[in-house]
Amino acid sequence: MKMLLIGKTGQLGWELNRTLLPLGEVIAVDFPQIDLEKPDTYVSIIRELKPDFIINSAAYTAVDLAETERERAGNINTVASGILAEEANKTNSFLIHYSTDYVFDGMAGSLYKEDDSVNPLNIYGLTKLQGEQAIQAAGGAHLIFRTSWVYSLRMAGGFVNKVLEWSRQQTQLKIVTDQVSSPTWARMLAEVTSLLVSRGAGALREHSGIYHLAGSGHASRYEWAKAILELDPNKAGQKVQELLPAYTADFPTPAARPLFSALDCSRFERTFGLHLPDWEKSLQLALR
Repeated sequence: MKMLLIGKTGQLGWELNRTLLPLGEVIAVDFPQIDLEKPDTYVSIIRELKPDFIINSAAYTAVDLAETERERAGNINTVASGILAEEANKTNSFLIHYSTDYVFDGMAGSLYKEDDSVNPLNIYGLTKLQGEQAIQAAGGAHLIFRTSWVYSLRMAGGFVNKVLEWSRQQTQLKIVTDQVSSPTWARMLAEVTSLLVSRGAGALREHSGIYHLAGSGHASRYEWAKAILELDPNKAGQKVQELLPAYTADFPTPAARPLFSALDCSRFERTFGLHLPDWEKSLQLALR
């Protein structure tokens, strides 16, 4: 099996580059070898390799910056996604692509299903939604996984690393309680992707479409931060003494965020017989 992995240095791509290796030949690329704003840099690779799978883990993910870099976000999240899907169709490759819970506005008040109405509140969510639509319009075989609150301890930044960093610098932390979704460890997302790839493109083609795939259960940012502090293997290094609840309105940002964007992953579980573990169990394993 030949697999083209795009975005090998990102938090998900880093994990995929390892979990896919037992399945065959992995050609892993990233910027500057390819530039998703310059189609020539990746179209030629696809046409030359004609891979069985194209796995796109790259994206423009700077949610706030996207409000002022709309064109760049659109080029990477929308235009490039559509071109990848078109090239996958031409080379008979199976495309796996990752999207986001931010395609929803968070007003439903219940777990979001794949067929629920979309209404992104920010440019990032809009460009990811348009990327989904571009892939579907291309007509090739694909799986689009909407996921949420993806984290990795191996990469700088991210909520988990930030909480750990803040806990060693501050005696008091204020974390919002009104943003709720499903924390998802990048390694678990990579492993379940690899389990699917191991079945082969032929077995997956009849299941083409959008699926929700995130850590089981859901939590507020506050609950997530509390669990991070409790599971921290180096509690002796913590200076924090108080974890205080706050609200999104207390921390104005350029981009609006959905308040409740937890995903219902039952369609994925029914279709493929797989699921991601409980978010807290995954967090415990990640911190260990």
